Amino acid sequence: MSSALKASVEIDPEVNERLEKLAASRHRQPDRLLKEAVEQYVDREEKRDSLLRDGRLSLDEYEATGLHVTGDEVIAWLETWGDEDEKAPPECHR
Repeated sequence: MSSALKASVEIDPEVNERLEKLAASRHRQPDRLLKEAVEQYVDREEKRDSLLRDGRLSLDEYEATGLHVTGDEVIAWLETWGDEDEKAPPECHR
C-alpha cells in the first residue's frame, strides 16, 4: 500500500511570483496549481514512456519478421476515411 507523497520543493523566486499571480487570477491556491501541474507532468511522461515502449516493440517485431506497411500505403488508406468507398487498412507485407 502506498501513501501520499508529501514533498517540499524549492521554487525559483521569479517562478514563485508567476505562480502566485496565476493562482490569484484563477482564484485558486498555488499548492493546488502545483498539484495539478505534477499530475499533468506524470500523465504526460507515462504516455511518453508507453509510446517509446510501443515503438521499441514495433521495431523489434519489424526486425524479427520484416513485416511492414509503407507511409504511402497508410496515407492512401487514411485519405479514404469517411468516404463511401473507404478502404480497409493496408496489410502488412515484406
